[in-house]
Amino acid sequence: MSISISNITGGAQTGFTTPGYTVTPDVAPDTNGKQVAVTALSGTQAGVRTHSVSDPFTITYTRPKAMKVAPQANPLTGKYGSVPENEYVLLIRKGVNIAANTTPYIAVKRCSTRIPAGADAYDASNIRALESAFVGVCNQQSAGAGDMFCTGII
Repeated sequence: MSISISNITGGAQTGFTTPGYTVTPDVAPDTNGKQVAVTALSGTQAGVRTHSVSDPFTITYTRPKAMKVAPQANPLTGKYGSVPENEYVLLIRKGVNIAANTTPYIAVKRCSTRIPAGADAYDASNIRALESAFVGVCNQQSAGAGDMFCTGII
C-alpha cells in the first residue's frame, strides 16, 4: 500500500488532551515524495498553530528516486560485496517561536529508514516488524520524547 496520509491521531503529550491533526494534501518539494499540511487541530493543544507560508506545519514522506537492487553473489565465494540500501525519509517541519514578536523558525524532525536491497523480497516480514516496532515505540514514548526535547532530560 502506498503512503496516503490522512487525519492523524496524535500521541500523548504533556499538557495535550486527545491531540489530533486535520491534514490537506500538498505538493512535495520533489516528485519522489508525498506531503500534507496540517490545517486544523482537534483536542486541547493550547498555543499550537496550523500551517501557513511563514509558519509551516508539514509532513513529508520521500522514497529513493532510483531504487537499488541486491547485487549478485560472488560465484566463487558465494559472498556479497557491498549491499546498497534504499533510504526512505519521514520529515516533519513545524514553525516555532523563539521569543515574542519574532518570525517563526523551522524545527525539523527527520526519520530515515534504510532497507538493504533484496530484503524487501527475501525478508518482508522482518521489515514490517521493524516498522511496527518503530510506530509502537514512537506512540509509547511520545510524551517522554516531547518532554526530553523541552527539558533536555533523558
